Amino acid sequence: MANYLDQLGRSIAITHSPKRIISLVPSQTELLVDLGLRDHIVGITKFCVHPSDLIDEKEVVGGTKQVHLDKIQKLQPDIILCNKEENTEEMVVKLSEIAPVHVSDITFIDDNLELIYQYGVIFNCTNTARSLTNRIKSSLYSFTELVLDTPTYKVAYFIWRNPWMVAGGGTFIDHLLTLCGFENTFSTTKRYPEISLDQLKELDYIFLSSEPFPFKEKHIKELEKYTDAKVILVDGEYFSWYGSRVLKAFDYFTALKKRLL
Repeated sequence: MANYLDQLGRSIAITHSPKRIISLVPSQTELLVDLGLRDHIVGITKFCVHPSDLIDEKEVVGGTKQVHLDKIQKLQPDIILCNKEENTEEMVVKLSEIAPVHVSDITFIDDNLELIYQYGVIFNCTNTARSLTNRIKSSLYSFTELVLDTPTYKVAYFIWRNPWMVAGGGTFIDHLLTLCGFENTFSTTKRYPEISLDQLKELDYIFLSSEPFPFKEKHIKELEKYTDAKVILVDGEYFSWYGSRVLKAFDYFTALKKRLL
């Protein structure tokens, strides 16, 4: 029997290295695969779309906010992986009656590195986890050097329409915007505030995310009526997914910065 702390400081008792894993967070599912744990995944959500063929071979147990507890029970998991933002506290309580539940909490890149380390220890793949974190650190260093002398643009990052909602401070999106050299005009407002469109003055760019709301070209035209800022579509996975997705994100951010120069 070993006790581990998750990223909320909760103690998790695990008798052996888990072999049957249920992941209720898409970015963490992708991370498990990249850590070589694909064969140990028994259950995922309908939003776990990377790698694309995984959903055809694993049991889908619901979404990120609602799951089928009976399906999860039948899968006899050794551990269930959740996230503070993606999943609800009520879910975690109910799931803890089935199996140990690890809850992640990601705001900064360092939180992501800690999560990868924790998975490395829990799932007995520390060498792979260490290699991944080293690659992320190297890519991060190269990227931050690249953006040092680039202009700082004032931006807003939309995640939802009706009501109009943006990414505020205390979010992983806000942290990545800062790393990219952007100034998030709503960073002083926590989490995901609802805003009015008359707040879009004196911005350089407005980013419309591909998720969770699937913004399209027609929404660019809609917002252009309220602002002089350049409105563009961005890939939300690179701004909000953590885990191993961060490695690909730096290349995406590099291309985005060059596009805006």
